Amino acid sequence: MSKLLAGKTALITGASRGIGYSIAKVFAQQGADVAFTYLSSVEKGQALEAELLALGVKAKGYKSDASNYNEAEKLVADVVADFGTLHILVNNAGITKDNLLMRITEESWDEVIRVNLKSVFNLTKAAQRTMLKQRLGSIINLSSVVGVKGNAGQSNYAASKAGIIGFTKSIALELGSRNIRCNAIAPGFIETEMTGALDPKTVEQWREQIPLKRGGTGEDVANACVFLGSEMSAYVTGQVINVDGGMLT
Repeated sequence: MSKLLAGKTALITGASRGIGYSIAKVFAQQGADVAFTYLSSVEKGQALEAELLALGVKAKGYKSDASNYNEAEKLVADVVADFGTLHILVNNAGITKDNLLMRITEESWDEVIRVNLKSVFNLTKAAQRTMLKQRLGSIINLSSVVGVKGNAGQSNYAASKAGIIGFTKSIALELGSRNIRCNAIAPGFIETEMTGALDPKTVEQWREQIPLKRGGTGEDVANACVFLGSEMSAYVTGQVINVDGGMLT
């Protein structure tokens, strides 16, 4: 069976751990050449690069801050120089700084908006040049069910993730005539290193409230990204796909 992403080059931000790591691995397994970024986890970045190369694809990690406009511009230029092209952009870099509104500082509001939302603007703007030239591209933005529904204690995060949805739909409308698609994925409760630190009882309660009775895996999200990055979704743009086990149903 031919691989769904054979012949494609993808750039994934924030891939040294969690969901981004899973996306990078599944993309490589599906035949994509993978460029990815990491910010502080240099060793994890190097380990991932070695893992992807072992899968027989071209792979390279870049230490780059997606929320910095100039670094994003340079990153895309470097990726295109190193790989020759760019077909798929996955905007995955993100952070949380949860607190009730009365306790959120201006700094933690600004930082979450900058890292989660501005990074999507930075990378999409930089990547569109190459995609416009080749009249081909798929942009995949990682939102969250929290961006669809909201969540107490996460107003900054929810605002950033809802902003991604509005941005995604706008870019789909702007770039559709050039055969560039833009979609968002809204993961639900995905079990990663971050959730591993939570109280097991709390995690069990969350699982119970989900129709599929389990938390999602990074692979669950990555598989939806493969669909959106491949030609299987050639007629899908401007959409938000919830990967949440039925949580928002």
